Amino acid sequence: MKTLQTTFFLFAFVPLVNSAPPIQQESAQAYDYDTDVILGSLIQQDYEMQSKDIRKDGTNVSLDTSLRLQGDDSERNVPPTKDTNLPTCLLCVCLSGSVYCEEIDIEAVPPLPKETAYLYARFNKIKRIAVSDFADITTLRRIDFSGNRIEEIEDGAFSKLLLLEELSLAENRLIKLPVLPPKLTTFNANQNRIKSRGIKANAFKRLTNLAYLYLGHNALESVPLNLPESLRILHLQHNNITTITDDTFCKSNNTHYIRTQMDEIRMEGNPILLAKHTNAFSCLRSLPVGTYY
Repeated sequence: MKTLQTTFFLFAFVPLVNSAPPIQQESAQAYDYDTDVILGSLIQQDYEMQSKDIRKDGTNVSLDTSLRLQGDDSERNVPPTKDTNLPTCLLCVCLSGSVYCEEIDIEAVPPLPKETAYLYARFNKIKRIAVSDFADITTLRRIDFSGNRIEEIEDGAFSKLLLLEELSLAENRLIKLPVLPPKLTTFNANQNRIKSRGIKANAFKRLTNLAYLYLGHNALESVPLNLPESLRILHLQHNNITTITDDTFCKSNNTHYIRTQMDEIRMEGNPILLAKHTNAFSCLRSLPVGTYY
């Protein structure tokens, strides 16, 4: 009798033990369900609060649309706005002494690292160059400001750039030239509004290394005076030059004088007939390009 009772007890108890895991699983499912209910309730409350805020702001966009816009992946494709207040080497590209600030719509020369040797700031909106822009940058060898809106360059803006060899101010709005640094080999001021009175008589005389001078497409009435002996290429095409003299390129008091370095002079597009001034070219190895008849 006792054996039967024991056996009955074991058969009754074992199923209870085996059924424990399903109970625990149901408990977990109930917990997840409750969590989902709670989260759903919170989301609904947030939904209702945002709906009220939208109605208060007078916005006509539905909340569903607003939520979709907030999570829209297309926003990642929106190009970043240009922030010209960023540090220079975040706004521009700085690489081994070169600073590239091209086509970023800056309106002034950015502060440069002191070791800058090459500055490329083409196609921006720079209107003015100040003395302070390069006051502490004595290592510059090349500057390119082509395609800006420069109207004014302060006196002495380039005076401390004793190593500068190449300077381009092409495609700007200059009416006069600044004082140029002494070691320039290339100067480009094509496509400005420069008149002859905007160039000082000795502007180029002391530039004994100047080999390439580009002043085409301006408003010059005459060829600049005192061009250095080092000059190889001179572009004066499409100006308003109406006359030249025997001393413009040569020396009227020295018939043996030859400009040995000069390879090319361009004067086409000027209202002058070069054939009337043949003595002005007697020291040149080749005649200037222009109109002779």
